[in-house]
Amino acid sequence: MLRHFLRIEIDNELLTAMAERWRPETHTFHLPEGEMTITLKDVAILTGLPIYGDAIIGSTTKPGGGWGPLIRDRLGFDMPTTTPNQGRGHPPLNAGQVSVPWLVSHIQQEVEINDETPEEQVERYARIYLIGLVGGFLFPDKSNRWIQGIWLPLLTGDWDAIGEKSWGSAVLAGVYRELCTCSRVGAKQAGAAMFIVQLWVWEHLPMFAPLDPRPYRRNDDELNLLQNLPYGVK
Repeated sequence: MLRHFLRIEIDNELLTAMAERWRPETHTFHLPEGEMTITLKDVAILTGLPIYGDAIIGSTTKPGGGWGPLIRDRLGFDMPTTTPNQGRGHPPLNAGQVSVPWLVSHIQQEVEINDETPEEQVERYARIYLIGLVGGFLFPDKSNRWIQGIWLPLLTGDWDAIGEKSWGSAVLAGVYRELCTCSRVGAKQAGAAMFIVQLWVWEHLPMFAPLDPRPYRRNDDELNLLQNLPYGVK
């Protein structure tokens, strides 16, 4: 369901205005009408992310052999640790981070999935896509070029275990933390899933929502298919 949110155009001016009204002491927006904040209920309804289940916890240090062996064992391919193109650009693995451009280009070089594609290969593609979606969209860094390696162990295990974790609470915690960082003097960029802040503003402060929501839709037939998707998609 998260892929539908990739089409939202981020309103940087709106997010900047909200960050300026965020108070780290109370984790609330100070507005003329009073204090308001984003709750777990908002995250669950707007995004559909689960807010119950196991907490998102794990080690923040890379394993003894680095992330390369884990990627090879879980995803089935090797990632070079040196910079391609004769030293220009960034290496695919750098200080516990995985390069998003390299991951995307690697997928594009593979054959397309069809009915005859082995199940193991389909699962491998699904894990790569999930790593990119979670590490690059729900928990992005400020450059949008790197995925933190700490997400790899959480997303390369048992499928059922992945879906039973409380991703919504972790995302909300990340948004709170980033808003606290952005509210400081001198802050210039933001990471985290800031699209949630924008959806929340559109819902609770409708005067800032688009006057005509149709540009964010595709067609009426697709809207009928989206009836069971989160409210934020609509």
